[in-house]
Amino acid sequence: MTSLNSHGLRFAFGTLTVLPVRVTRWDRATARAGMVCAPLAGLVVGLLAAALGSLVLLTGAGPLLAAVASVAAPAALTRGLHLDGLADTADGLGSGKPAGDALRIMKRSDIGPFGVITLLLVLLAQVAALAELYGRGWAHGALATLVAAVAARLALTLASRRGVPAARPEGLGATVAGTVPVGWALLTVTVAVALCGAAGAAFGPYGVLRHALAVLGALAVAEPLLRHCVRRFGGVTGDVFGGVAESAATAALVALTFGP
Repeated sequence: MTSLNSHGLRFAFGTLTVLPVRVTRWDRATARAGMVCAPLAGLVVGLLAAALGSLVLLTGAGPLLAAVASVAAPAALTRGLHLDGLADTADGLGSGKPAGDALRIMKRSDIGPFGVITLLLVLLAQVAALAELYGRGWAHGALATLVAAVAARLALTLASRRGVPAARPEGLGATVAGTVPVGWALLTVTVAVALCGAAGAAFGPYGVLRHALAVLGALAVAEPLLRHCVRRFGGVTGDVFGGVAESAATAALVALTFGP
């Protein structure tokens, strides 16, 4: 079990980040452990992004530049794969074509108009939300960055649960689809929501509720997108995972702007 957990951590960090972690096993059992560990990869990405944004703010730059730094860091730490997946998913869904044709559109290297528009709006929403939060103080922006990164990868854990099929027989989507038992997924959600809520305690009792609800709200946005993609494409792909992650991150950030 310890060996499997070690390989699972390697899988999570090796596939979801650019950190120099070598994936030594590529099988369904390892994928299951890796997707359960996905929020831990999000925690590390979030910490690095929050540190960069806070540093920018504390060195005298404004909240807008701090927000841009905190949005750029996760993109760099994932090679832009989640953003690319979001754009490809938008192109596939926007094409209105049958599943097979839509999947071929998503697999192409270029980005179509639906992808461009979606990327633009999502990145603007993320920067706008974080600029407002950094405007309240570095701690607000930093914690929001961290919570959004965890929520994004938590959505991937749920997207890997049993009962969610793969749209293709190959690729990352096929490797991780349906690997995580529903009970494990729900336990991971419970732990992540509780920890994000506990971190929000730094801002008082309302902070606990707000940060816990932000994670739940992120999942509530990601889940309908996941279900729609399964209906349209016949299952999930690596691109769908990217779209789900970015949607969850954006929803978490926007949710955290509500209230004092």
